[in-house]
Amino acid sequence: MTEFTTRPEILGTFGVVTSTHWIASAVGMSILEKGGNAFDAAVAAGFVLQIVEPHLCGPGGDMPAVIYSKKTDKVEVICAQGPAPAGATIEHYTSEGLKLIPGDGLLSTVIPGAFDGWMLMLRDYGTLSLREVLEPAIYYAEHGHPMLPRVSATIKGLGDFFEKEWPTSYETWLPGGAAPEPHANFRNPVLAETWKRIIAEAEAKTGREEQVEAARDAFYRGFVAEAIGNYLKTAEVMDASGQKHKGVLTADDMANWSATIEAPQTFDYHDWTVAKTQAWGQGPVLLQSLALLKGFDIAAMDPAGPDFVHHVVEAMKLAYADREVYYGDPKFGEIPTGHLLSEGYNSERRKLIGAEASFDLRPGTVPGYEQQRDATMAMLAEFSGRGAVYEPTMAHLTEKKGDTVHIDVIDRWGNMVAVTPSGGWLQSSPVVPGLGFALNSRAQMFWLKEGLPTSLAPGKRPRTTLTPSIALYQGRPALAFGTPGGDQQDQWQLPFFLRYAHHTKNLQAAIDAPLFHSTHFPGSFYPRTSEPGHIMVEESFGEVAIAELRRRGHQVTVADSWSVGRLTAARRDADGLLRAAATPRLMQAYAVGR
Repeated sequence: MTEFTTRPEILGTFGVVTSTHWIASAVGMSILEKGGNAFDAAVAAGFVLQIVEPHLCGPGGDMPAVIYSKKTDKVEVICAQGPAPAGATIEHYTSEGLKLIPGDGLLSTVIPGAFDGWMLMLRDYGTLSLREVLEPAIYYAEHGHPMLPRVSATIKGLGDFFEKEWPTSYETWLPGGAAPEPHANFRNPVLAETWKRIIAEAEAKTGREEQVEAARDAFYRGFVAEAIGNYLKTAEVMDASGQKHKGVLTADDMANWSATIEAPQTFDYHDWTVAKTQAWGQGPVLLQSLALLKGFDIAAMDPAGPDFVHHVVEAMKLAYADREVYYGDPKFGEIPTGHLLSEGYNSERRKLIGAEASFDLRPGTVPGYEQQRDATMAMLAEFSGRGAVYEPTMAHLTEKKGDTVHIDVIDRWGNMVAVTPSGGWLQSSPVVPGLGFALNSRAQMFWLKEGLPTSLAPGKRPRTTLTPSIALYQGRPALAFGTPGGDQQDQWQLPFFLRYAHHTKNLQAAIDAPLFHSTHFPGSFYPRTSEPGHIMVEESFGEVAIAELRRRGHQVTVADSWSVGRLTAARRDADGLLRAAATPRLMQAYAVGR
């Protein structure tokens, strides 16, 4: 594999930060320079991304993180995926005339989890004060930041809708009645005041941890929750269903929830152990794909050739089919993840990967889960053949959907963070009056059918697509990586990881290589569509490889070069050398370090 890269692989020994926006990466590095650790840096960068990429994440969103703490010497998961509110029942939603939960508006809102997740990370793993990690975000909200062209386009496209249906969003995003121009200096002073008030209330307490706890109380049991609850009592707004609906989230829902720390789901692949979230997220699909591909000689394949693409795509189709049938919140029923990752199961599933592209959704059969499998397939049949669903940040797709951001940090002590914040997009729901931010739309990932792992139920976590990664090399925490991209997140991480594990030890080279993904399986986002047998590949694979993929039966859409995926990654070698890289795609992500 060629070592020519679009950018250098960043090398150093003090610290590295890589994220989907250069300002967030610079802020994270500034926190390391102040003496903060990787967790402090990730928190500061995460809040800044809410300001500079508001079409991709916000304070009302959610966040899973996979972390390694040198102090505990453990890889852990911070789950800041808020669950469905107490009033979120299938009966209520179907009584509103719905067959699917809309992709925006107030009915699609679950408890906002991101803030509590960041505070949990800061309290238990960080070292700096609340003020120190929030001040950069306050600065950019108050003094302004350069408006990304894609954010400008999103706001312009929604201007008429905001003015007519979501007036609080119109006031926030089109101040003075005009959408901000690309690269204009844009401010969100109301959000800045929200953060300032949280700091003021927190600093009425003494002690770092006490102040963090006071901030959590201000958000979930104080003025923020009160403002959200009061707004939702009366608000009734237009959503993607074409009708106006009220939300079901209340201040009581927020008061009774907090983020958690969990064990990761892991899988051993040659010299590597990959750590992901449990099956309340889609992360195990990457592990299942590795379990399938372990039986092929990936190292012997051209990492930019059709054989590599074919095998990876066909493995992912099988893994994602299992996601549809078996994944969900483990608190609401046993998920057979051990069986799904077992060699016996995958040795049989591997036989389904043939010489030609598959067009059927083919979940495996797990003993004791036959009824669940049949019910899921019957339900999915109602929504089949309804067109393609795409990851929403790419240049060739709609501007109006939201997506995600990603951060990887490694500090000089060896602490590691991979975190994928999302939700609370500016286009997800109206701005809450007096707060300067919108709520999330994560409930759209539930089905309004009883008896499934992803059936809507109060207190249940939606099966999120958010899926950061940490990988251990020969038992040593070594690699943090991830990407935005909805259902495509693990589809882009998988070829990156395989190329890095088998073909190159240069992070930037592995990220720069041509990317691809499939829309073969049902999408997680409204309107939950699929396109059997379809793959999208960057044209940089070349005409010969693309022709061979078509000969094998794949329905190929060719995307422009440098238009698919937003990967970032960081590594720590055994001798303490640090490495980092970020995709050149979309010209936003940057890695920094020294």
